[in-house]
Amino acid sequence: MSAAQARQSGNTTYLELSQENGGAHKFYEVTVEGTSVSVRYGRIGVDGQRQTSSFPTVEKAQAAAAKKITEKVRKGYAPAVRGQRAARSVTRRQVTSAPSTARATAPVLWRFRTGASAFGIHVDEDRCWVGNQHGDVYNLSHDGEVLAHYSLPDGVKCLVADDFWIYAGCDDGRVYDLSAKVPFAAYDIASEVDIFWLDIHAGVLNVSDRSGGLTVIDHEDELQWSRNSSGEHGWMVRADGRAVYHGHGGGVTAYAADGARQLWHTRTSGDVLFGWQEEDAVYAGTARQVVQRLAKSTGVVEASYRCDAAVYSCATSPGGRYVFAGDSASSVYCFTADGTRLWKLGTGGGSALSMQYLDDRLYLVSTDGSLACVDASEAAIKAAQSGTVPVAADIKLAAALPTYAPLTTAASVATVSAVPAAGGGVVVECFEQGGRVRVRVVSEGYEPSWNVQFPRAIRQPGERYVVDALHSSEGGFYRVRGEIRRLV
Repeated sequence: MSAAQARQSGNTTYLELSQENGGAHKFYEVTVEGTSVSVRYGRIGVDGQRQTSSFPTVEKAQAAAAKKITEKVRKGYAPAVRGQRAARSVTRRQVTSAPSTARATAPVLWRFRTGASAFGIHVDEDRCWVGNQHGDVYNLSHDGEVLAHYSLPDGVKCLVADDFWIYAGCDDGRVYDLSAKVPFAAYDIASEVDIFWLDIHAGVLNVSDRSGGLTVIDHEDELQWSRNSSGEHGWMVRADGRAVYHGHGGGVTAYAADGARQLWHTRTSGDVLFGWQEEDAVYAGTARQVVQRLAKSTGVVEASYRCDAAVYSCATSPGGRYVFAGDSASSVYCFTADGTRLWKLGTGGGSALSMQYLDDRLYLVSTDGSLACVDASEAAIKAAQSGTVPVAADIKLAAALPTYAPLTTAASVATVSAVPAAGGGVVVECFEQGGRVRVRVVSEGYEPSWNVQFPRAIRQPGERYVVDALHSSEGGFYRVRGEIRRLV
């Protein structure tokens, strides 16, 4: 089929590629208006990403559009009518949550109800983050005050951090950077990849998916490598500078960081449902009621932590001194490093789907959509075991809570006509390279050969933007901090 045979509506050509075996399910749309060519692409059923290019003449614009269409047709895209083919269903984790059999309830200091089942959690020295299946991400203080609300386009699978950048992996196949003043899509995962879990290290995104695949993408959203592990349902991926640790239905597999080879594979006791890492070990929570600690260097199982039901989540205190686990029966456990169980308590709010420990506090997100802060100090746990627990504060949303939605178009960005005073901004410029629009720093004092991780929705060749600040990252690129404004 030639480009001329593609279905057109006015100056718009719309194509789709959908494979029955669960592979590609995406669209590609080209619109020509005068000397401007706009391209929109992404997963079928979502709005997708947009790029616009300008040409000297109408004829050159039409020729460029025809070339793009021909290339897609050669790759298997075919004419279609937008809206006739439904979006492929997204896999949501199917979990059950039974009442706890523990005699005592954990000492919950405060609880915040997000309104939908929640998987995503990240806790650092400054804030607590929680994301739910409605696409809501909330930012809270350690005392439970709700500071900000982010409204993302689809359900949040997980929240991960890379230094002080926070990323949310969503069911729309995108990974959003929540570190700037307004969130933006930093990575766009291939349409055939159904995200189950994510980890980011030095700007390199590691994606574990429904089919047991592992996809590794760099800071410019370009595929580095991918592998298929021996089991399906990859609910664990953890990464460091040495390797990527992939947990799935067949156990845990470690791959070299560059994807050159498999380092080891360990069959776990049951399907892996969650993972955690420390400097020298990874922890795999499994469906057979156990957390197993595996040496990063060899994959050898060094210790086991036995629970009373399937393990949905796990975490450790620094260095792995204590190991925590949450099961499918609404209980939370604490073990010593050698596997001795210290305590088991009820969560008081469903099964913990993710957890994190910081400064004698254990933060849980659960099947009832709550973020709970548990006092995990020795004194508080002893009191709880004897039946004395604090009255948990029920955190409410502030009436004037700010809500932030992602940048989707250039119109979402404020425009300025001058660079702010010295120290108040950095100028970056969009340019074309190898058929892609990239971003580099124009202001002095930065490495000019480094690219900038920047919103694709607003990239236009030749355009300049002012950002509040840029920070250099391991791997040789810059990340944006603060507000982004278009410079005219």
